Amino acid sequence: MPQIEEAQPKYLQIAHYIRDQILRGDLRPGDEVPSERQLAADWKVSRPTAARSLEALSHQGLVEKRQGSGTYVRSLEVNRRARELYGRARQTGKIYTPGEYAVITSAGWLEAPDYVAEALGLVKDRRAVHRRRVTNNQDGPINLSTSWFAADVGQRAPKLTDPGRIQEGTLMYVERMTGRQGSYAEDRMCARSATDEEAADLRLVPGSAVLIIHHVVFDLQDRPLEFAEATYPPHRWAFEQGYPLT
Repeated sequence: MPQIEEAQPKYLQIAHYIRDQILRGDLRPGDEVPSERQLAADWKVSRPTAARSLEALSHQGLVEKRQGSGTYVRSLEVNRRARELYGRARQTGKIYTPGEYAVITSAGWLEAPDYVAEALGLVKDRRAVHRRRVTNNQDGPINLSTSWFAADVGQRAPKLTDPGRIQEGTLMYVERMTGRQGSYAEDRMCARSATDEEAADLRLVPGSAVLIIHHVVFDLQDRPLEFAEATYPPHRWAFEQGYPLT
């Protein structure tokens, strides 16, 4: 039987155990995950605790409940670029591939806009640290992105306010300084016209269409750790995904 670490709520331990099975490929899209009854018996927890673990997985976009049938692994549609960046940073200590480089255009404390405050769960203290960067390669700008962190993270990770590069990558640095680990992320995407500032940074004609990705990283306690807004020009692929037709 799996062992539960007391450092985290039991429902999260169960959810993370199943999540790891999904990410490793032990559970594939369309596979049924254990039921509430089975989880309660296997982990020696109550049915409400087991149900809460499945709710957490659903919130993370990993599973879907089918009425009268069970809970199944969803087809994962993820921002491949973001996932690759994090994976590369953890494996090599470098976040960019050869030929790519980032220019930090601003960094420091700001009053968080409403949508940032909502994503980070800021209520009374709206101060947040931001890092705005343009990523380039030999063909020009790849994307423009701004990362935001709550005040407590900014105080424990002072390099966030420094416009110099963070070699290991922003998230890895934040994890090391705060002791909080990124667990999963949620992405929202939309298309709109570029602002004048975005058009200038991405070398676009004013009013060009751009793809916007709002990216929220959650820690192991399901608390928002980072919010990022990325802007992609129309001629760049933000992510790619292969999938079967049958």
